[in-house]
Amino acid sequence: MSVKERDPLTGHQTTGHEWDGITELNTRVPRAVWWAVGLTHLWAVIVWVLLPTWPLVTTYTKGLLGLTDRGEVDAAIVQANAARADWADPVLAMPVDEIRADDALIGRVRQTGHSLFGDNCAGCHGRDARGGPGFPNLIDGDWLWGGDPDTIIETLNVGINSTHPDTRTSQMMAFGRDGMLTRPQILSVIGHIRALSRTDAAPSADNPAGAEIYADNCASCHGDDGRGMEEIGAPNLTDNQWIYGGDDDSVYRTIWGGRQGWMPSWQGRLSPTEIKILTTYLLDAGAQ
Repeated sequence: MSVKERDPLTGHQTTGHEWDGITELNTRVPRAVWWAVGLTHLWAVIVWVLLPTWPLVTTYTKGLLGLTDRGEVDAAIVQANAARADWADPVLAMPVDEIRADDALIGRVRQTGHSLFGDNCAGCHGRDARGGPGFPNLIDGDWLWGGDPDTIIETLNVGINSTHPDTRTSQMMAFGRDGMLTRPQILSVIGHIRALSRTDAAPSADNPAGAEIYADNCASCHGDDGRGMEEIGAPNLTDNQWIYGGDDDSVYRTIWGGRQGWMPSWQGRLSPTEIKILTTYLLDAGAQ
């Protein structure tokens, strides 16, 4: 029978391996480590049984407890909605003016509306709701489709050029790119648009060509006086509120290439109460 070699310093058996004078000891794994390994394996089996664990072809094992992160989030949302129902439910039926007159209620609306706006609207309209290039200012009182509460609610519900069957639809043609107007004609009509906001003289007095081009191509949407038409989302051209920029170069690019804004339909993603809160929040912010 062979005699196993032992290390002279520790007394532990060796594996028989030696490299450059270094001998590998055959030290037993401590019992505490075996207990730890066994307990972790036992815990893994318990988790497999109780919680969602294994992916299958089209689903996954649900576990005896049926717990999921999504389920916990949904339950938390239900709980939060129930907690605010005592003040949020009346908001849906109350006129905006009455909501704003109730200090306690408008305080809640401002807090909740700020969160809703930040989560859903600020990405385009900015945290301060003042918009930016291509996105309208929502607190300046200048509304493309109308600024009364019912109209704003409708706009939020159906969107603009969205996939909703009742979406608001609006598009400005590309007058230059599609060959309807030449560069000199576009420059001439820009001069007429500038004159529309002046009160010292008739707009057509010093630019009859621009006035004629405007009447033939622009007035049907923006009106003879350039003040726009909320029914079709055509903006006012005389109030110095420009979505895509009001300098001559920006206006030229708009007329040359056309414009078509877009806003998704929020119906279904936001509840009617949340849409009413957002509407009230914006009107209140614009009145500050």
